[in-house]
Amino acid sequence: MKATARTPAAGEGPVLRLDRHPDSLWAWMGGLWRFRGVLAALARKDFQVRYKRAALGILWSIAMPLVQSVAMVFVFSRVGGFGAGQDYSYAGYVLAGMVPWVYVSTSIGASTTAIVEGAGLTDKVWFPRAILALVPPCSNLVLLGASILILFVELPIVGAPLRPRLLLLVPAAALAVAFSAALGMVLGALYVYFRDLKFVVIASQLVWLYVTPVVYPLSVLGPAGRVLNLNPLTGIVGLFQTAAVGSPLPSNLALGVSVGTTLVLAVVAVAVHRHHDRLFVDLL
Repeated sequence: MKATARTPAAGEGPVLRLDRHPDSLWAWMGGLWRFRGVLAALARKDFQVRYKRAALGILWSIAMPLVQSVAMVFVFSRVGGFGAGQDYSYAGYVLAGMVPWVYVSTSIGASTTAIVEGAGLTDKVWFPRAILALVPPCSNLVLLGASILILFVELPIVGAPLRPRLLLLVPAAALAVAFSAALGMVLGALYVYFRDLKFVVIASQLVWLYVTPVVYPLSVLGPAGRVLNLNPLTGIVGLFQTAAVGSPLPSNLALGVSVGTTLVLAVVAVAVHRHHDRLFVDLL
């Protein structure tokens, strides 16, 4: 499936021929880099269309998770008693955990269907279809940045003073973005072949929220909580919570799983898109 070019005849546009040999890794990466302007334009359009004609604009994307967080804090602190005995703000803990969760879940859900939904565009213009799966994580960077700024405002209100540990948000956010992009590329490619995947992702996210320590510290689960260190979001969410309220750092296992899973997904995503990108058009 390797791309080759020929010199066009007079009056013709550029011609791209695709054969059965995949591009080399460097050629594929170079193609992705050359079309970075397309990624930026599509991400900007996606963001603008999402909040078009909404009076509050991006505030809606922040308000809804905030309301959900407040409800969770009330229910789980009163019913589950998860906030009792902690030496940090439980409300801040939940709010900090919701920031990466909302970004990752929103990005992954949109990336899953992005290649199929963008078929009308890729039929007319050639560019690596991996770019379509990368659009949601990129357009949601504004949401992530705004959510972190709102978190800065909320923390002192809920009794969690701003401390230098907030610098941990930089690597935590970078890991959340990398994980979302890698998983989104893999799911976007698989959805071309398996259209039931969208519903599997939706159902999985409903469960994933409750097996991720967003609303409860792992310590309240005792030894049983150790198995949640195998959840790749445990390390990411834990870094946000440590940065925000000073809760214990995620274990080395949790961080290793988060970083390792992201790297493996990235390798798989690149391999899948290199070998199957040009086949997608026949299935869309």
